[in-house]
Amino acid sequence: MKMEPPPPPIITDDVAHQFFPFFKVYKDGRVERFMPSEKHPPCDDPSSSVRSKDVVISSEPVVSARVFMPRMPNNPEKKLPLVVYIHGGGFSIASAFHSGYHKYVSSLVAKANVIAVSVDYRLAPEHPIPACYDDSWAVLKWVASHGNGDGPDPWLNSHADLGRVFLAGDSAGANISHNMISRVGSTGLPGVKIVGVALVHPYFGGTEDDKMWLYMCPENGGLDDPRLKPAVEDLRRLECERVLVFVAGKDHLRERGTCYVEALKGSGWKGTVEIVEHEEERHVFHLMKPESEKAVDLMNRLVSFINQAE
Repeated sequence: MKMEPPPPPIITDDVAHQFFPFFKVYKDGRVERFMPSEKHPPCDDPSSSVRSKDVVISSEPVVSARVFMPRMPNNPEKKLPLVVYIHGGGFSIASAFHSGYHKYVSSLVAKANVIAVSVDYRLAPEHPIPACYDDSWAVLKWVASHGNGDGPDPWLNSHADLGRVFLAGDSAGANISHNMISRVGSTGLPGVKIVGVALVHPYFGGTEDDKMWLYMCPENGGLDDPRLKPAVEDLRRLECERVLVFVAGKDHLRERGTCYVEALKGSGWKGTVEIVEHEEERHVFHLMKPESEKAVDLMNRLVSFINQAE
């Protein structure tokens, strides 16, 4: 997924805020992003091994998702695990419809033999945080509405095993995934059982990126906001059995991931957590060069994490 940013631009007098390589805000309120988001249409080509379609979760506010399903399930009578995937991009760029995310989730579906629901949440700063969290929660509730086999989507009704649901996300999407599973532990989510969560290069507070998060979330609790710095009680009630965390050796967020794992181990949570590090790699390298040896290893470990529950 080519998302290489251009060189840092010169800040001019008409720019009020700039958060490179994500976006800048002009004094007149206009928002300009540094990286374009190429959109890939859903695919129902008979020659493709994975089908995909877009669904509307909510019309007000507008929340959508892309649903993926293997074209020919290995055993049509056997229901498949479901993965809810939440994309990264600093809460402000990218999309479930971005060509790179479409290809990555399609690959995961094909290799793991699962159904996936990729969340297209509203982006900051035009839609301030907590819109991304609220939209992701709306998608989870939509998934759970299929618990009795009579939900709005026939693919989920016929083929999804909602007793084997996983959350996965990268970077900002990993942060959202953590907050979703914490919310399930706090409020419940009847209709589904979330078995595990995979956090790839997760963003949590403690870096220069915090300034941008605080800007995008006007109503915040400062650097101790539990969405930035998970509280012990939130970690203790994570509503899943297993957590898998990936970190990259040259990622500026590496320590955020390792600290999360240590905090989770010390919280009293009763599940099992595993951390995998890919040395000499940078943030979201698996999206930038998905065919590389370590990106293939990351994908294989993610697939094993999902299929371990079978």
